[in-house]
Amino acid sequence: MAQTKPIIEIVNVVASATIEQRLDLDDITKKFPDVEYHPEQFPGAVFRLNNPKTATLLFGSGKMVCTGSKSEEMAVKAVNTVVQKLRKGKIKIKNNPTVTVQNIVSSINLGGKVSLEQAARTLPRSMYEPEQFPGLIHRMLDPKTVILIFASGKLVCVGARKEDEILRSVNLIHSELEQKNLMAYD
Repeated sequence: MAQTKPIIEIVNVVASATIEQRLDLDDITKKFPDVEYHPEQFPGAVFRLNNPKTATLLFGSGKMVCTGSKSEEMAVKAVNTVVQKLRKGKIKIKNNPTVTVQNIVSSINLGGKVSLEQAARTLPRSMYEPEQFPGLIHRMLDPKTVILIFASGKLVCVGARKEDEILRSVNLIHSELEQKNLMAYD
């Protein structure tokens, strides 16, 4: 039984979306002066929202990438808000966006210290090269996530596409660290 309950915080949800039609980015920047667009540097325009606080990249192909949200629902809301604002600004958009979560990044505190040297020797699919990077990189198969484990007991989980995959990943790695006596508590 785990001695502590992990504290999990979602720090970023990356979602892609499409409206299945072309977008005229020059027209959008004329109608929305706050939208950043520098085609000589990057082919997408950046549409920032304050609520929810996100940035959505718009591409001429009609594809979008939304970053900065803290939940799956917030990512969907942000993309829908951007499309709504574009429509209000007289940008013709026929379809509602199809949104797909691509990656959820979360930060976790296990509440104890982790012996990284021992963990590197006992956890399969792990890589630890302290002169390159201070954390152990652990690849999980199911759910398919990557967990960065630090000696402080802090983790970063990336690659999840659903929030429950984070919970499963964290609970699995936490109980594995516990069972193999790789955790120390003050």
